[in-house]
Parts: sequence; C-alpha cells; structure tokens
Amino acid sequence: MSARNPLDVAAIVGSLRRESYTRRLVEGLARLTGDSMRIEIVEIRELGLYNQDDEEFPSPAWVAFRSRIKRADGVLFATPEYNRSMPACIKNAVDVGSRPRTESVWKGRPAAVISASPGTLGGFGANHQLRQALVGVGAPTMQAPEAYISGSNALFDAGGEFVNAATRELCERFVRSFETWVRQFADP
Repeated sequence: MSARNPLDVAAIVGSLRRESYTRRLVEGLARLTGDSMRIEIVEIRELGLYNQDDEEFPSPAWVAFRSRIKRADGVLFATPEYNRSMPACIKNAVDVGSRPRTESVWKGRPAAVISASPGTLGGFGANHQLRQALVGVGAPTMQAPEAYISGSNALFDAGGEFVNAATRELCERFVRSFETWVRQFADP
C-alpha cells in the first residue's frame, strides 16, 4: 500500500444509543483525518451474543461483521464506560471476531482504543479493560497517545465541531498517531 492511498479504518462504537456521545466522538475523529484515512462505523447492534455452538453455522450478521473487519487496514475501538467496565456489546464484538480462534479477524490487525465519558475519568477503566481483551486476541494495539475523553456530553457544538481546542488537538494527535501505527502494518 502506498502512503498516498487512504487507509480503510473500521470503527467499533461501544454504545448502541442513537445519540451516543461515543458515536459523535468517532464522527468527529473521522472529520479530522482529511483524505489520508477513511473511518467507517461498523454496526454491532445486530450481532447475536457469542455462543460457541453457533461457530459451525454463523449468522449472516456474524459473517458480514467478520468480513468487514478482515477488509479493514485497521480498527478503531471507541468505548464509553458502564459501571467501571467496557459495555457488553463491544466485548461481544471482540468475541465474535475472535472465534473460532484459528479464524480470528483481530490477529495482527492494528487497533487503537479511545474512550469517552461524561465523567472526569474519561472512561479510563473501560479503555484499559478493552486493551487487555485486544492483547488476548492478538490485535497489536497502539500504546500512545492514550485518549480518555472526559465531558463527552459537551464535546461538540450544534454543527458537530469540537468546542474545546485542547480536546480537538488531542484528537488530532490521536488520529495522526493511529494513521502512522496502521501504516506500519500495511502491505508495502
């Protein structure tokens, strides 16, 4: 892949709410990438709960999800924090993509984690719990910059622009670092 080709990034949002703050954050990140990277949210709401009994004959939703992740150059995980933990839907997406183990879509696929919360810790607990799960499935996960976005309920104005310059700068550094991270794994 030439450095001039835009990267294809699949984004997994760990909130199913229509007006999710985490979804808005991913949409904001996508606007910061310019032409170098395309970030597309991959829906996970239709994924049935992982059950090993379903591996032999996976549902169409599982097949489509796995296929989309396999096509991606990298995966961006964006998670809120529920009760000091990652949401069940994002953990389920990790599990669905990781099985059967010999066909894991995560192995060797570069990833990054960003978390957001209305609270002051910015989803710190969920972020680290998700990172731990990604290590377990073999997804090389960007270590820095770490991004825990607090005040997620007030990140954007009515037009979808960041209201805080420091948050915007952190998010710009995050997407640029992620682009560099993913390109390290891209085919020459």
